[in-house]
Amino acid sequence: MPESATDVQIEPAERHHAGELAFLAAQDTGPRPPGWALTPRAVVTFIAGSGGERLRLPAPVDGLPDTLEIPAKFVGDRSLVERCVVTLAGERGLLLVGEPGTAKSMLSELLAAAVGGTGALTVQGTAGTSEEHLRYGWNYALLLAQGPVPEALAPSPVLTAMRTGRIARVEEVTRCLPEVQDALVSILSDRRMSVPELGDEGTFHARPGFNVIATANLRDRGVSEMSAALKRRFNFEVVPPIADPAAEVALVRDRAGDALARHGHALPVDDAVLEALVTAFRDLRSGTSAEGWPVERPTTVLSTAEAVGVTTSLGLQSAYLGVTDPLSLLPGYLLGAVRKDDPEDQGRLLAYWDSTIRHRAENGARMWRRLYELRHVLGE
Repeated sequence: MPESATDVQIEPAERHHAGELAFLAAQDTGPRPPGWALTPRAVVTFIAGSGGERLRLPAPVDGLPDTLEIPAKFVGDRSLVERCVVTLAGERGLLLVGEPGTAKSMLSELLAAAVGGTGALTVQGTAGTSEEHLRYGWNYALLLAQGPVPEALAPSPVLTAMRTGRIARVEEVTRCLPEVQDALVSILSDRRMSVPELGDEGTFHARPGFNVIATANLRDRGVSEMSAALKRRFNFEVVPPIADPAAEVALVRDRAGDALARHGHALPVDDAVLEALVTAFRDLRSGTSAEGWPVERPTTVLSTAEAVGVTTSLGLQSAYLGVTDPLSLLPGYLLGAVRKDDPEDQGRLLAYWDSTIRHRAENGARMWRRLYELRHVLGE
């Protein structure tokens, strides 16, 4: 029985946006690459939005509206999305790189859902990821009972994607050991995988629609450097932080609002608090305040995803513990975010409070005066 929306904490993209995907499949009848569920143009529209335009079906379809506006799901340059889509239509993999928290994983999932119908064929790269996570393993009970037969094979998500013509995702590929990463070289080059134990039945060819999306964050460069051979099999796309402060505030509001909605609550954090949070994150992340004053950057990455996490925590504490002033909680949660990588970053946050926050407080903005009054929460 299919799970309802209340049965899972986070719905997969293909289920959460099932109505939009079905509409776009019927609306854009242009040419599609072999094996794709949507046209490349429809994939871009699904991710980057229809720009406020209501799209219209060429003919009525049962169960679908005649017109629909597609909202943007990825806040970024539309041309970046277009290049990603073009890469996936070709014969190279797509590697999304950028600072942590720049929505690389979300973009990867949305692309996979739109192109192949699912973003679930995913390998999470870690120091413990082995080659069989990218290739195949065995059901050892069946292997012992029946020998190396196809039924005993335990395919990896990558092999499943090859056999079904879908997109495989490899998250944080540079966290994998180099010899594990290089299992992707032959997969991307030959578009087939051999299982010698199965004899004549042991060669699996990639079906049309197969490709690989990998992600890597720039902070992990050098952890397990990719080989030159593997780099040549990917087109690299850098996913930058959100440039527009208003767009970042809107994204934080929407994502945190979705998280609170899963708890049955509205987001009880107003835009003034969100603007203060996002502004502080942007100042500390860039090393320059919105006014142009220098700011000492902490070691940790204060990403948009981290801002969503802090906002969600503010909302949950307000909803469940009856806090009526979410702004009073902000310094404590901000300190927790800043201290993640280096305890000495507490001093950098205090210096930011004593310079930038103090200057803003002196200029008369009530919110910043209130924040400066909460300096004691940060310690000494």
